[in-house]
Amino acid sequence: MKLAFLGTPEVAVPPLRALVADGHDVRLVVTRADKRRARGGTLMPSPVKAAALELGLPVTAQVDDVIGAGAELGVVVAFGRLIKPHVLDALPMVNVHFSLLPRWRGAAPVERAILAGDAETGVCLMQLEEGLDTGPVYACTRVDVGPEETAAELRARLVKAGTELLIDSLRTGLGTPTVQEGEPTYADKIDPAEHHIDWTRPAEAVDRLIRIGDAWTTFRGKRLKVSRARLVHDGLGPGALVGARVGTGDGALELVEVQPEGKVPMAAADWLNGAHPRSDERLGD
Repeated sequence: MKLAFLGTPEVAVPPLRALVADGHDVRLVVTRADKRRARGGTLMPSPVKAAALELGLPVTAQVDDVIGAGAELGVVVAFGRLIKPHVLDALPMVNVHFSLLPRWRGAAPVERAILAGDAETGVCLMQLEEGLDTGPVYACTRVDVGPEETAAELRARLVKAGTELLIDSLRTGLGTPTVQEGEPTYADKIDPAEHHIDWTRPAEAVDRLIRIGDAWTTFRGKRLKVSRARLVHDGLGPGALVGARVGTGDGALELVEVQPEGKVPMAAADWLNGAHPRSDERLGD
């Protein structure tokens, strides 16, 4: 099939490679314009552009260019930009979305599913329309959320499932999509302030926050990222630090991996051996 592909981050690369490997004629790849690095000012392509160039595919940053590309269908994966109605009128498009629609429409479905404590999520292949993830659905794959699974780990499994769903659907024919059923929920982009750990919250809520990535607290006035932790049953005061255990609003977490400000990630045990916290010191003070 003659396709246009629209995507930007690393999660969109496996579907692009799979389409080419499956024999589809990708006429054009649309992605964001190159970004200038903070240091040195070097222009850096998006992961999708880098992959497209490696595959010998033409690339543009202009969405309207798909209109004259000779494609029969547009495939959208984590593109990050709205596609205007006149483009959708000219070229039908399908979108690989990482949730079980209509739950978690929007920018951060994987993170919101974990924060909400969802036991199950998935990936849907939907018809793209002007509304935010409102289009009818061709097919979905359901995926369990592991109790200790991070957003990065879950996203990797969803990308694999979504790539397989896309390829299989194009092989067998898309068929007729079904209107979404159920109450929509919206996955707003994660605000940087949301990553700040509030140790007075319940242990499960803090654990979920850590699992989505970039969670941080403070220790001796400096930022301390918490990359991994596990739930434990000991009761401690919020932020109280006893060994690797940290108190929360209703229990405790055991730190597994942390990253002190200005340093590389390390095992929590190694950080504690170097920091030697006093008995009266707390995280978050």
